[in-house]
Amino acid sequence: MWRKARLGWQRSLRRLSTAVRRRTEDEGDWFYSSEWWGSDSESEYHGNTVLRSTSSKGNGVVSVLAYPSSKPKKNKVYWTETEKWLQQRYAQIHPGYEQDQPFRILGYQWRVLRFNDNTRQSTVKIMAAYRETEPGSIFLMQQSHCLAVPYLKSMVAVGLSTLASCGYDLNAAVRGKTRMHILCIGHGGGSLPLFLASKIKGAIVHIVEIDPLVIASSIQAMGFPAFSIMTPSGERAMSKPSILDEVLWKGIQERLYLYESDAEQFVLENNNLYDMVFIDAYDGDDIFPRKLWDPDSLFLRSLRDQLHPEHGTVVVNLHSDADTLYHNDYTSYSHQQLTPMGKYVSSVCQAYKEALASDSHCSKGKQEMGLGFTVSVPWVCNTSLVVCRGFELSGGVANRSMVMNTLISKSLQVEYVMNFPFSCFEYIKRDFFLFE
Repeated sequence: MWRKARLGWQRSLRRLSTAVRRRTEDEGDWFYSSEWWGSDSESEYHGNTVLRSTSSKGNGVVSVLAYPSSKPKKNKVYWTETEKWLQQRYAQIHPGYEQDQPFRILGYQWRVLRFNDNTRQSTVKIMAAYRETEPGSIFLMQQSHCLAVPYLKSMVAVGLSTLASCGYDLNAAVRGKTRMHILCIGHGGGSLPLFLASKIKGAIVHIVEIDPLVIASSIQAMGFPAFSIMTPSGERAMSKPSILDEVLWKGIQERLYLYESDAEQFVLENNNLYDMVFIDAYDGDDIFPRKLWDPDSLFLRSLRDQLHPEHGTVVVNLHSDADTLYHNDYTSYSHQQLTPMGKYVSSVCQAYKEALASDSHCSKGKQEMGLGFTVSVPWVCNTSLVVCRGFELSGGVANRSMVMNTLISKSLQVEYVMNFPFSCFEYIKRDFFLFE
């Protein structure tokens, strides 16, 4: 989840940074945020509520709101091509499929998951479509290429750049030549795991979400693949993908494993080894559970054993509230309301660094070491914490400049290999802070 930055200069930065168009349009660019965020006045939000219920897991009232999306526009070539793409997919699964029974697109929307009508937990873009032979049956497909929230782009950009800096062969994983094991703690609408699974053919993504209502919301109202749901016994809830799942996802759903579980319980009961771990877990009161960052917690102890010893990388989304991460004196911010977790950010960072980052052996003339650092997310009050093992340096003791140069170099490779519509550098350069 995230909060919008309240500082005026950040709004100016947003206008400046989005003034130049990229070669590949990013449908989740912050330029479009007014479509799903609105203005500073809550009275100007006009989303249509498509799901609303009360959580039994401490998240309060959980709702999903729908907002019109301006991209891609109606009657443009994109719609026709996408309808043809769906028909071709269906024909591959059913060779006898008759071409006079086409798919039709109804439109595109933003869907926003909210807790207690206040915090925005997740934003996704969905496509609504139907088959002409079944006009009453409408299906939703989350647009896996679209990451709408800046902190998710930050987590992906800095996380994968760090993993590549630890010697991991990302190119092989992207091409499906090797398996990449990923754990996502906290599900929301599911845009992060779906993005990773669609971009990385070798990705096996385990998702842990404690609230069954959040899981139901992501599937029923936010177009996440239903086949991903796992039972407590570790089996698929569905014996096989539906025809529609096969048409929409073409195998991607078979590499997603969505568990309803407490994060601590999950890592305690499993002995999986993960290359990457993404943690984004906040409740209805905007709190990051203490047991997920307490230095003496069973969670951190167990996660330490499940992180790959040579290149394991963990990325955590944190609320930072301006510069509170770097200052113990909060008097200069007394006129602002801190997020509930704002004052604990430094403690969380130290706990993860000490529990998970361990130096590795020297090899091939390079010093490999465990590192912990943070970057601030542009446009919103969030910080991405990264802890890794095996960060490769060309010699000497790690310093800010050396680590930054390595990350920037690797980020260019990540952009190319992953075919990102956004720049990794934009989400790495801001307020980089290396923990000693």
